[in-house]
Parts: sequence; C-alpha cells; structure tokens
Amino acid sequence: MWDFFETVRHRHSIRRYQTDRPVEREKLHAVLEAASAAPSAGDLQAYRIVVVSSLGKRQALAKSADGQAFIADAPVCLVFCADPARSASEYGERGRTLYAVQDTTIAAAYTQLAIVAAGMGSTWIGNFDEDEVKKILGLEKELAPIAMLSLGYPAELPEPTPRRRLDDIIQYDD
Repeated sequence: MWDFFETVRHRHSIRRYQTDRPVEREKLHAVLEAASAAPSAGDLQAYRIVVVSSLGKRQALAKSADGQAFIADAPVCLVFCADPARSASEYGERGRTLYAVQDTTIAAAYTQLAIVAAGMGSTWIGNFDEDEVKKILGLEKELAPIAMLSLGYPAELPEPTPRRRLDDIIQYDD
C-alpha cells in the first residue's frame, strides 16, 4: 500500500487498458466510497456519479468525446455530474454556478487518487458533448456532466510529464 504522496506521484493519465481484465466490484465500491468522502459545500454532495460498464454506452461516450477510443477500451467509465439545484437550495446562485461544479470536481479528483491506490489507472476526460452525454445516459435535465474518468488496469506505464517548478506557481503572501 502506498502512502498518500506516492499515490499522488504515481497518478498518470492512462489511455491503454487491459481489456481482458474487469474491475472487481469491491475495488470499484472502495473507489466510489472515496469519492463520497470528498469534501463538499455544506456536505450537500451536489453531484451524481454514473457508473458505465456496458460496452455500447462506453462506445457512445467515446464518440461524444471526439472519438477518444480509450473510453470504450476501459472496462468502466465514471461520469461525474453536477447537481446545481441541490447546491442552490442552500447557497443560491453561487451554489448553482460554482459550488456544485467544485463539489463534482473534488469528488472526481478524490476518485482518481483512489483508483491509483487500488492499483488501477484512469484518465480525466473533459472534452465531450454535454448534451450527447446527457442523452446517452438518460440524465435528468437539471444534471450537468462535468467530467468523465475512464478506469481500469493499465496496459501502459506512461513516462511522467514535466511539471512546472513550484516557484513558478506558488506565491507566498507573508
């Protein structure tokens, strides 16, 4: 088991998956529990996570995402949808336009780290046709797809990508 910092360092975008190795239900459940543990405004958890495992729907999602085939190749795709009305009920317009999106992305980020800790890999997908995703999944009108995560066992180990130096991105205001 890796410690937190090793988990963060070992997170890479995986676009090739072992297509013959399914994700075990207990591992998927543990990953989703980590998503549920993510902080959210007022603990409202103003999001929904749709677990997509059927090949046909994964293929449709891949098509909706400019043909990113790895979405269909991964055994599972998680679709993170904001629930702006849930957040607005407590926080008004700021909850609707900001907090629900923040809650959703924080849950997705926790999920990515849990996936790595569980010995698997994922890729964050933000480039997709939101209306098409809603149609494919039969989502309620008020839900807004924000991000998708392809997930499964890696069939590749990408080289780490260069990161900006801390002094380029951090400003101390003492």
